[in-house]
Amino acid sequence: MTREVKEAVTELIREGIDRAREKEELALCDLPPVYLEVPSEKQYGDLATSIALQLASQVKLSPRRVAEVIVKHIPQSSTVSQIEVAGPGFINFFLTPEALYPVLGDIEEEGANYGRSDSGKGKRVLIEFISANPTGPLTAAHGRHGAVGDALANILQMVGYRVYREYYYNDVGHQMDILGKSVQARYHQLRGEETTFPEDDYKGNYITHIAQEIARECEDVKKDLGFFRRFAEEKLFESIKKDLEDFAVQFDGWVKEKDLYESGQLKKTMERLKKEGHIYEKEGALWFRSSRFGDEKDRVVEKSDGQPTYLAPDIAYHQNKYERGFHCLIDILGPDHHGYVGRLKAAIEALGHEKESLRVIILQLVSLYRGKEKLPMSTRAGEFITLRQVLDEVGKDAARFFFLMRTTNSHLNFDLNLAKSQSTENPVYYVQYAHARICSILEFAAERGVEVNKVGEVDLSLLKEKEELEIIKTLAQFPEVVEGCARALEPHGLTSYLQELAGGLHNYYNKFRVIGEDRNLSSARLILVKAVRTTLQNGLHLLGISAPEKM
Repeated sequence: MTREVKEAVTELIREGIDRAREKEELALCDLPPVYLEVPSEKQYGDLATSIALQLASQVKLSPRRVAEVIVKHIPQSSTVSQIEVAGPGFINFFLTPEALYPVLGDIEEEGANYGRSDSGKGKRVLIEFISANPTGPLTAAHGRHGAVGDALANILQMVGYRVYREYYYNDVGHQMDILGKSVQARYHQLRGEETTFPEDDYKGNYITHIAQEIARECEDVKKDLGFFRRFAEEKLFESIKKDLEDFAVQFDGWVKEKDLYESGQLKKTMERLKKEGHIYEKEGALWFRSSRFGDEKDRVVEKSDGQPTYLAPDIAYHQNKYERGFHCLIDILGPDHHGYVGRLKAAIEALGHEKESLRVIILQLVSLYRGKEKLPMSTRAGEFITLRQVLDEVGKDAARFFFLMRTTNSHLNFDLNLAKSQSTENPVYYVQYAHARICSILEFAAERGVEVNKVGEVDLSLLKEKEELEIIKTLAQFPEVVEGCARALEPHGLTSYLQELAGGLHNYYNKFRVIGEDRNLSSARLILVKAVRTTLQNGLHLLGISAPEKM
């Protein structure tokens, strides 16, 4: 709902409380802040407050009685048509059409900026996501990480944060050694030479393709293990970047673990932790006192053989992020990293940063289906569906929408058959078709010579059908939906909202003619559908999804 409407209703509540105090019906000392929310069900009005429940203990009355007293003293207003007391003491407000019409003017005036705010106040945010090591092509699970990270970055920018997208990967560890040995063994096998495959080798067809490319292009090159590692890493990263480009996921920076060693960042960070007494030696290894900062136990940062654990460069990497001037860090990690959150937060606190400045999203897994058939997803065995396969089968738009349709802490079942179907059962098709339908209406209006006027030139009071008012109410919620997604770091709320808005438009179109004999009514309805089109465009843009004009 618009800020102006909320302020008007809030003022009515305060006036009702003040009048009740003057009549000595409420013995109040302090008035807490008044909060309004949109009820989950339309039968409970357009806005609701629980202020009576907050005041009950102070005035020694039941919450419902407090609500009844407040409502009795709320003056009449052109903003509110009806007020009800519900349940234990909620106060529900039903708005007048006159309070809703200004939303259409706001959308016309703001256009692509409708839903934008400055609540982020320019704070610098670094969001790290995907960060898959180049040991194989991106999988469907990585696709979910990419869609969530990119959409979240868009949303945070929309509400006023300065967002930097970053991809970090390990290019020096055991996994990369296994990759090099896997390609090396496959290369020798292709040449008919006796070879031994490493334990837990990578078995996907991509390993064979890389080995074949080496055989074609690099016969005269000296081929030690380092060569096979470097060649495989380069080829796989070319593939990863191409997949991300076609998935419309962009990064501002790419950081390799090797950079932390070569720049001295790892050594500097570990020395600081030692100097400040946060690292100690035990059984020949170095341990970080993470339990001192809320972790369940201390963690090894350097093994007895002198090699750092995964945690050490991760600590150094996060310290580097702060040193670059970011106020807030967001990490999107897989479910196998759930136990990693405590030690990371402990590390940043030990380094002098607020724990709350690091937000970690644990993104649950994806299961792919074709109808009722569940598809294999074993990366190590080489039996998995790649992101490229998903894109080739269903397209970028459907893939992104489906990846964003559930909360991050929910397992996602992705039906490829549904995602590529052109029917109202397919949610992304349903939303995009609403946009295309409006474009068709506007094209028809131009052919009929019906001018699309400005809001100030149209009698909006002609929009009095229940369906029209419900659409305007839904449009009014868009800025709050965007803000809510930003606060919760949950972009899925936008997919639900867009489906609701599209549903309202389709229902309206099937029931009423937008362009009819009454030119004044047609002009008002064109303003309405144009506002829906703008809002659909804005929402789809935040999700990284196109808004087609024809389908």
